[in-house]
Amino acid sequence: MKTLFLTAFLAITLVSCNHKTKETHNNTSVNSNEIFACPMHPEVTGKKGEDCSKCGMELTEPVAQKEATYNDNDEAHEHKDTATTQATKVKENTQVSQTANSFSTSEIISDYLKLKNALTEDDTKNAATFAKLLFKTLNSTDISSVDIKLRKNLQDIIQGAKEHTKHIGNNSNKINYQREHFVSLSKDINDLAKQFGSKQKLYQDFCPMANEGKGAIWISETKEIRNPYYGSEMLSCGSIKTTF
Repeated sequence: MKTLFLTAFLAITLVSCNHKTKETHNNTSVNSNEIFACPMHPEVTGKKGEDCSKCGMELTEPVAQKEATYNDNDEAHEHKDTATTQATKVKENTQVSQTANSFSTSEIISDYLKLKNALTEDDTKNAATFAKLLFKTLNSTDISSVDIKLRKNLQDIIQGAKEHTKHIGNNSNKINYQREHFVSLSKDINDLAKQFGSKQKLYQDFCPMANEGKGAIWISETKEIRNPYYGSEMLSCGSIKTTF
């Protein structure tokens, strides 16, 4: 009798322990993000402790989660590629900037300002002298260091400026004629300073009366308005439009 009772007790205890072990195992599986496969049918996956839908065996073989690793690496590669692209763009922009800045407008602008000041003083002789000096400077300017994308535009500016300085320099006794060409020359110098910069602060001034009432700009190194198109006749006529 005691033997039967003891056997029954042990059986009940074993079943209870197995049940608790399975519950604990299932609870652990529920909380895990790991994926397991059937030993006989690896295509069948699920959480650990679940049964295979084909053979009923427990899913016990862990499945490597390569997708998560791939995504992390892919994101890292994407970040690296983006950083590399940005660094390349910065380098290219820096190279273009350095190439453009290796060309200096200082001497051209300096000679132009001397010509401009002569016209404000109605000094046709010195206007011609400084125009010839500017022509010489323009003619000897080396633009080989300028980026090829900008060089054609610079060549056009210099060519136009040379043409107008030649007219001014060859007509020392015709100040009105000099001033007519100074209108176009000033446009060229304005474009030059705007596109290629200047080491000194410059002012773009405007006279509404010049150029037969159409208006004209000129470049100055001072805030004070001193009109090169009318000189002593209307020296203070005009206003500052912008600065460089």
